[in-house]
Amino acid sequence: MPLHAQESDAQAKDPVGGFWSYSGKASLLFNQAAFSQWASGGVNNVSLGFTIDYEVHYKENGWSWDTKSSGSYGLSYIEGDKFLKKTNDRLEINSLLGKEFSDTWSYSTILNFKSQIARGYRFGTDEEGEETRSLRTHFFSPAYLQFGVGLYWKKSTDLWLNIAPFTQRITFVSRQFTQDLADDNAYFGVSKGNNHLFELGASVSGFYKFEALENVFIENRLALYTDYLGKPDNIDFDYTLSAHMKVNEYISTQLEIQLVYDDNAVQALQSREIFGVGVSLTL
Repeated sequence: MPLHAQESDAQAKDPVGGFWSYSGKASLLFNQAAFSQWASGGVNNVSLGFTIDYEVHYKENGWSWDTKSSGSYGLSYIEGDKFLKKTNDRLEINSLLGKEFSDTWSYSTILNFKSQIARGYRFGTDEEGEETRSLRTHFFSPAYLQFGVGLYWKKSTDLWLNIAPFTQRITFVSRQFTQDLADDNAYFGVSKGNNHLFELGASVSGFYKFEALENVFIENRLALYTDYLGKPDNIDFDYTLSAHMKVNEYISTQLEIQLVYDDNAVQALQSREIFGVGVSLTL
């Protein structure tokens, strides 16, 4: 049964007059299925997943600083498989500093970091039908660091848009994945023997959260990026929709759908979907 820790909000006044606000949520998901002589069939399996999100906001004299960090990791064991398999692996930090020049617009500086927590593998079978795996990724390979300056429109912490026409993005990888590449191949856009890729382009990011129905909250996150130095018409995007539904004081459900297109990673649309029902606890 999933165990979900609800958001905890706090606000404190800084000694010089500014205001800090904090919110966080964590969830632990455990699923297990067992079968014995089950007529319609089934495979015994166990999965465990953990997610944590934390936000920090600060506002004073027209300055605002909004930072959110997210991490999630999950593993699954299926009877008969030789290896454990990841069901989720994500690490991301977003930080945005703004200085107001009107009621809703600010000059902005944005920083984004993305990577993963553990190793990632490709799975297959050998000639004898045995399951095999080969290392594909690990922590900080790849890792993405993005820094940009531009304009920030913010109606509230639940609705904002940032436009950064000057954004640099650096993709970091380990040379163990690039040293044996063919001359015309690349690993997440990084060429043979190198450990990073530098891009200069434009980015757009936005967030919108609203209450669709009573106790049903919908979050939308969108990030777009185009590289001036590469293929400007090839736009990377990352869209996540999250629905949080509070059934009562103790029970809640969550649905998350993510769509990603990054030509350097996979030349196809990537998708991820997670659904959980659990017991809610207030931190």
